[in-house]
Amino acid sequence: MGQGQQEKVSTSLAAAVSEDIGAALAPVDAELERRYPGDPGTRQPVHTVYVPGDLFAADTIRTWGEQALAALDEHAPDAASFAAVLGLADELAGPVYDRVRDKLEHEPVEDLRVDFEDGYGLRPDAEEDETAARAARLIAEAYARGTAAPYMGIRMKCLEAAVRERGIRTLDIFLTGLTEAGGLPEGLVLTLPKVTYAEQVTAMVRLLDAFEKARGLEPGRIGFEIQIETSQSILADDGTATVARMIRAAEGRATGLHYGTFDYSACLGVSAAHQASDHPAADHAKAVMQVAAAGTGVRLSDGSTNVLPVGPAEQVHAAWRLHYGLTRRALARAYYQGWDMHPGHLPTRYAAVFAFYREGFAPAADRLARYANRAGGDIMDEPATAKALSGYLLRGLDCGALDLVEVTRLTGLSRSDLEGFAAPRRGDLTASAG
Repeated sequence: MGQGQQEKVSTSLAAAVSEDIGAALAPVDAELERRYPGDPGTRQPVHTVYVPGDLFAADTIRTWGEQALAALDEHAPDAASFAAVLGLADELAGPVYDRVRDKLEHEPVEDLRVDFEDGYGLRPDAEEDETAARAARLIAEAYARGTAAPYMGIRMKCLEAAVRERGIRTLDIFLTGLTEAGGLPEGLVLTLPKVTYAEQVTAMVRLLDAFEKARGLEPGRIGFEIQIETSQSILADDGTATVARMIRAAEGRATGLHYGTFDYSACLGVSAAHQASDHPAADHAKAVMQVAAAGTGVRLSDGSTNVLPVGPAEQVHAAWRLHYGLTRRALARAYYQGWDMHPGHLPTRYAAVFAFYREGFAPAADRLARYANRAGGDIMDEPATAKALSGYLLRGLDCGALDLVEVTRLTGLSRSDLEGFAAPRRGDLTASAG
């Protein structure tokens, strides 16, 4: 065939065949878009800090940052000593340490949950009423002053019979207080604990729907996290994945699945000494959660460690190494969020997160730049990999591990470019990069 001549193309199927298949699959196309909309593209906090309702105060976020900085000053006063404790590479020591200190000074907490469940316990009704109202007032004031964490809310009591009415009342008081203080903040997050049956999720949806109607809010305005703390929430008695049913029962309101390390471990009979987020039982539960949530827009959070960095230096350093290692392990498994239970956990939370993103920054930026420029190289990446690379860089930017100037310098891409790669149209993921 001569140059410039077009190849003859022949087909055998009538156009009606494609049209019939398209019509038959139209309901599936709609279901895919509804059930699997993909990641919402908003910032995901790297942690959630739980503070008992009676201990939450107007200065909680600031005092957590101050206590975390004091722990650094006492037990790792410079980059070299901090790096020695955690085993950080020399080239990471200075950048990570400096960023940790800056984070603790300016944004020590990314997500705060005022706890009315295990951390608060059972109190007289009048006392919990007052505490819930005070939490709403303090959170509203924090958002008005610009001193709030990016995300804030409460963990209510669960919807099991023994505490159901109390949980509903606390939720009502809290949401009503926020509404009357100027409206629900964009960063509002609610956590529903100890969920065992999908019907409990349905009940939470009904509660929030009733509140929205009572207050004239947009339907679906209020979302919530589902806390996975029982074996039945992972595997139902018929062998199906209960957590997948829960996501469906949430009717688009579920924002996250949070693993409850100690309740879940105890539910399986794991002895106290071995209850940890890296136990095989924990890995199994989180793997099921991860698969159930994939593509739905529901995000995953790891649990916590109960080993606190307190006491003499060697004890603090040991706790820091444990927390750092667990956090790095979780990040490698795509659990980008976890719980922190003590101000002393903040230095190692941010050290682990910052080291994770800074270690992989240059290779990820290079691969994404090559993909964007069709430059090739020794790795043939596809749209799905570009999505992962850009998502990695965006998470690094959101938490403060990376700066946009350095990301743009290495990739040649703006933030909007990164967001475009991170959230491709569904059909784009089926095409190769070549």
